[in-house]
Amino acid sequence: MNEMQRTGFSERLKTAADARKALLAKLRPKPAVTAAETPDRAAQRAAELERVRQDRQDAKVAKAEARALSEEAARLEAEAIEASALDAKRGERKERKALTKAEQKAKRDARYAARKARQ
Repeated sequence: MNEMQRTGFSERLKTAADARKALLAKLRPKPAVTAAETPDRAAQRAAELERVRQDRQDAKVAKAEARALSEEAARLEAEAIEASALDAKRGERKERKALTKAEQKAKRDARYAARKARQ
């Protein structure tokens, strides 16, 4: 049968070399198939970090605004209490003055009546 194929020594060497080349080609690493657009993990991490920082900054600003509103409300309440206390104090003073004026008028009337009684 070998005679029919007529394989000589050079033919067998050539076939062996081709087989070795095919075996080496099979073991050679294939080029990796890359996606059209690979996700940029560094950019994703940077974007996530920026988002977290922005969220924290927003929370800090909201907390400061809430504290400022609370302090303003407390200040306004204190002012209202002071104003009501001052009004009450003024009211008491007006009452005292009114009583004093009434007492003075009563004394004056009594003196006038006494003077008229003497005449």
